[in-house]
Amino acid sequence: MEEPYQIPIGQNKKKRGVLNQLYHFVIVNKMGGPLGLLFFALAALFFSVVVAKLGMVPGVLLILMMIGIPTVLGVIFYPQFGVVIFVVAAYLIMFIGRMNITEFPLGTLMDGMELLLIIGVIIQQKQKSDWTIFKGPISIIIAVWILYNFIEVINPTAESKMAWLYTVRSVALIMLSFFIFLYNIRTLKFLKLVLKIWIGLSVFAALYAYKQQFIGFTSFEEAWLYSDPEIAGLLFIGGQWRKFSIFTDPVAFSYNMVVSGLLCIGLLSGPFSRRNKILLGIALFLCFTSLMFSGTRGAYVLPPVAMALYAILKFNRRVMIGAIVGAIGFAALIFVPTSNPTIYRFQTAFKPSDDASFNVRKINQKRIQPFIQSHPLGGGLGATGTWGKRFSPNSFLANFPPDSGYVRVAVEAGWLGLLVFCTLMFIILKEGINNYYSIKDPTLKSICLAMVLVIFAYHIGNYPQEAIVQFPSNTLFYLVAAIIVITKRLDIEQQSSTPQSKLAL
Repeated sequence: MEEPYQIPIGQNKKKRGVLNQLYHFVIVNKMGGPLGLLFFALAALFFSVVVAKLGMVPGVLLILMMIGIPTVLGVIFYPQFGVVIFVVAAYLIMFIGRMNITEFPLGTLMDGMELLLIIGVIIQQKQKSDWTIFKGPISIIIAVWILYNFIEVINPTAESKMAWLYTVRSVALIMLSFFIFLYNIRTLKFLKLVLKIWIGLSVFAALYAYKQQFIGFTSFEEAWLYSDPEIAGLLFIGGQWRKFSIFTDPVAFSYNMVVSGLLCIGLLSGPFSRRNKILLGIALFLCFTSLMFSGTRGAYVLPPVAMALYAILKFNRRVMIGAIVGAIGFAALIFVPTSNPTIYRFQTAFKPSDDASFNVRKINQKRIQPFIQSHPLGGGLGATGTWGKRFSPNSFLANFPPDSGYVRVAVEAGWLGLLVFCTLMFIILKEGINNYYSIKDPTLKSICLAMVLVIFAYHIGNYPQEAIVQFPSNTLFYLVAAIIVITKRLDIEQQSSTPQSKLAL
């Protein structure tokens, strides 16, 4: 971790106020020395008296406060620590929520953490203003999409303002994380750390899915599975349960395994050590094999489609031979006779005309087309799905199943919103491809390639499913978009510093 950026307090040595002294005691001196010992001794005495007099509840609250306050300060004043905590929390938040260990809305916790990170960016900007980092096509189109979603609050067709309020958090506010990542990931070393954490969490999720497949569900997972008959209807197919690992559902699990596997494939093309490539190969194997346990047919199509783009971008003799061999093996897997329900469901993903659910989706999309064409602003954010049923249950859109990220955007934000969103997808992918070809550093080039594959998978996968609305996909999507810009920025910095290094030698 790099040194924390300095807050204005204490920059002038002549100003020795209380805040200055507190800053030096906590941040600079790490609460050490005689004063620190006195502080912890008094804290221990105070804590013991509170527990003895008032019981365990106040004591637990004090412990939470003692953990919470340093965490809050760390997220604000140590931005790299905050970024790591945010990514880890995005991955684990739904897993923790399913345990039912607290009734506190954990999504609000993520909102609060994002707010703290934004405060940290504002403080840094106060010290050293630098808005050039936010310039660029991706930053502009993301700002336009955020603004469009806020304009939706005055949509005259919308049935409920409360549905907009609940939806805009997961649609627009989470997009601010793009600027947080863009601002705080400043070095290749920290970028590698973030990618290692991402891969490590993905391996944990893959192994947990193996545990669900071959050992079974935990008691709190079984309680959730049997809590609603609709859950069983969606997840119990072909005589077995679809696995969801640590995520909200099998769709979120499968899509995360796909993009994590593609991340490994992109990095395997880089100049990394043999040991690291072996580890990446193991992670790739675990992600793509555990993906099969999800039973999500929309995700099964994404690896071969992304690999087709990989073959185009890395066009050479060796890659093309590998692509042909892989295509033959993949075709054999699709058409080989099997009685295994997991493999059979995988095969049906490539025969959509035989899939009853796919045909139902086509009918629903055809049915909603006149509404989309006649409503340029759509029916309002949150008009469909859970929030539609909760806040406007009698509306036309409340019971419409979008079953697609693009269809949901078209229905809720209108064809104008769909145009903006598709432009956003196009610009991110275009910038990623351009940056991949222009980056000189081989390590940054491989990272950028991995990001292009991930964005392409999200782009394709957002049609059969809602790919980027659940944690951690909504966080990873904007992390990937930011890394596309960051890799180019780091490469420019390296190239500009190289001549100076040579002159110094």
